[in-house]
Amino acid sequence: MAEQRPACTEQRYEVSHKDLPLSCPMPDMPAWNAHPRVYLPIEEAGEVRCPYCGAIFVLKESAV
Repeated sequence: MAEQRPACTEQRYEVSHKDLPLSCPMPDMPAWNAHPRVYLPIEEAGEVRCPYCGAIFVLKESAV
């Protein structure tokens, strides 16, 4: 089992295309101690804010 990281503890997260579809809390964060899971549309703008916790997610460009 992959190690889990605390949910909703940071204000900014960098994510990559392998993390899509993007949700907050992310799959490696336990949802039981956070807000309800919500899927965030990050593909078009490259950045999105979670409406529950206010965390900002930034999509990193993948190395080609």
